[in-house]
Amino acid sequence: MQLTTKTLMAACLSLLALTATAQEAVLRKNLGERYPQLKNIDEVNKTGIPGVFELRVNGSDILYTDAQGNYLFQGTLIDTKNRKDLTQERVDKLTSIKFDALPFKDAFTIVRGNGKRKLVVFEDPNCGYCKRFERDLQSVDNVTISMFLYPILGADSGEKSRSIWCAKDPAKAWQDWMVRDQQPAPAPASCDAAALTRNVEIGRNFKITGTPTLIFVNGSRVPGAVDAKQVEKMLTDAKG
Repeated sequence: MQLTTKTLMAACLSLLALTATAQEAVLRKNLGERYPQLKNIDEVNKTGIPGVFELRVNGSDILYTDAQGNYLFQGTLIDTKNRKDLTQERVDKLTSIKFDALPFKDAFTIVRGNGKRKLVVFEDPNCGYCKRFERDLQSVDNVTISMFLYPILGADSGEKSRSIWCAKDPAKAWQDWMVRDQQPAPAPASCDAAALTRNVEIGRNFKITGTPTLIFVNGSRVPGAVDAKQVEKMLTDAKG
C-alpha cells in the first residue's frame, strides 16, 4: 500500500505527540517522587535548548529541568542571539491581565486632561514608594487612572484605605494624603468597604505582591515606583 505525503505527515505528528506525552509523564513521575513540592506541575514545555524542559508551577513560576528530571534549576534563560530574556517574556505572558475584565466598580478614578489614556494602579496608602510615585505621577496628563486601594502592609493600611474609600470624594482624599500628607477623616461606621477585601483577593489571584503595581490596557504590568517619563513611554507602548 502506497502512503500519501499527507498520511505520512499525520503519522509523524501522531508519533511526535506520543513522544511528547511520554516525556512529560517521565518528568512528572520522577520529579513528583523526588521533589514532593512538584507533585502538581501545571505545564511541561520544551525549550530551545535540546534536552532542557520548562516547568510551570504555581500558576506562573518557571523552573527548568533535564529530560529525566535528574536536575532542577531556577533562573533566567537568555536568548543571546536575539538578546531576549525568554524567562521574563514567559512570566510576563502568564501574568498579563485582561484590562477590561478588572472590577472597576471597586476602584475610584482620577482624570487628568482629556482622560483618553488609561492606567490601573494598585497601591497601599502606607507605601512610601507609592507616595513618591504619586507625586511624580502628577506631571502625567491626559490620562484616566483607576485606583485600586490595596491594603497589604498592615492593619493601619486597612484603616486608612477605608477612610479614603468612604470619603465623599475618594480621589481628593487619596491625593490629599499621598501628595500633601493630609490625614483622611475617619470613615463612618455605616460605610460599606467590602471593595477593599475584594481588591486584596483579586490582587492575590493576580500575584500582585508589592505596591505600586501598574497595569496598562495591553495587559502588561509594571511593579515598582517608575518615574513619569517611564509611565509616559509605557502608556504609548500599550496603545500599540
